[in-house]
Amino acid sequence: MQIKPSASIRQNYNEIADLCKSTGEPVCLTKNGEGDLVVMDIEAFTRREKMLTLREEVLAVEEDRLAGCLGYTPDELEGYLDSIIYGVERGKDTQL
Repeated sequence: MQIKPSASIRQNYNEIADLCKSTGEPVCLTKNGEGDLVVMDIEAFTRREKMLTLREEVLAVEEDRLAGCLGYTPDELEGYLDSIIYGVERGKDTQL
């Protein structure tokens, strides 16, 4: 992570934006020598948010597993979905 004084964003916005885009890493802005803000490229931010969401979902599934909740094997899930698709194709009202 790059560290820059906060005044640099006012004076060198394009330089900081290019730095964020080229490295894919956030830039930490300081105020009076202490961390104040973090600036990052929107693509890096979006990727980070997706990763964090996925990590939360995986953690929730693992917590359920450890708590004894039964899950499905990939084969069981495939069979279940196939039966739903089969029912829908034949006009049956199938509840998920």
